[in-house]
Amino acid sequence: MESFSTRRVGFAFLLVSVSLAGATSGQEPTSGSGQTDLAEIGAKLSNPVSNVWALFTELDLIFSDGDENTGDPKPGGQMLLQPVLPFPLYGSGDSQWKLITRPSIPIIFSTPIPEGFNDFSHEGGLGDIQLPMLVSPPTANWLLGAGPTWLIPSATNKSLGRSQWGVGPAAVIGYKTDKIVMGVNPQYYWGFASVGDRKRASYLSMLYFLFYNLPDAWQIGFNPTVSYDNTASAGNKWNVPIGLTVAKTTKVGALPVKFQFGIEYSVVSQDDFGQRALFKVNIIPVIPSLVREPLAGGR
Repeated sequence: MESFSTRRVGFAFLLVSVSLAGATSGQEPTSGSGQTDLAEIGAKLSNPVSNVWALFTELDLIFSDGDENTGDPKPGGQMLLQPVLPFPLYGSGDSQWKLITRPSIPIIFSTPIPEGFNDFSHEGGLGDIQLPMLVSPPTANWLLGAGPTWLIPSATNKSLGRSQWGVGPAAVIGYKTDKIVMGVNPQYYWGFASVGDRKRASYLSMLYFLFYNLPDAWQIGFNPTVSYDNTASAGNKWNVPIGLTVAKTTKVGALPVKFQFGIEYSVVSQDDFGQRALFKVNIIPVIPSLVREPLAGGR
């Protein structure tokens, strides 16, 4: 019953995303048209500190394995909702300061949980929400941003979250040209106000990315996320995936939408049990900016 309920929740969120995309399809977020504009939008959507508002949706099929499993790798599935919300702070154009917020909301359809050697349960529900808040200055071709990031204990099951609040630093460091955009986006969390005997969180999540712009609004590159858990035992701290992603930005009606397909393989993973491979699909509709005037003026 819980698995069925979780699937319904995930499906409902997907419907909400599609509905929001449809609701804004009559509003054009760019002033131009054609493949040049779509290519520019696609490049901006690969830039974590751009000024484009979007509804980032990711569907993941994850295969996990390790010493605690003697059979085939265990599959799991989840959806990540990440509304991209860059608020203008001060100034305009190329001289504008921005506040970048990108909450990450994981909806787990099913994930394998080790209960003992070769013994697994499968859980689903809402995971912990992560909320980075980065201030990005105008830096020409450099991608720069820094600020706090928050861990919100929203998990509906203790096996899906850390049962505590958390906070730490986040940053974006990168570079862009007409052909490429690349960089890293590390976030580190320290837990506080933990529940029961749960260890206080101390972990890293670091996105590293590079995309090369091809003709007709196509892109090729990668954007895996490295994880490190300081509270895990030796041999279970790191997961380091490598991958390949192909992307195309097009229009659905009048609405620009970016579609991505990626595959990843973890060259370093947890000895006991952890992610080995991942297949992901991203659907990223652009939405009009809900805040157009700088919050602190300067236009």
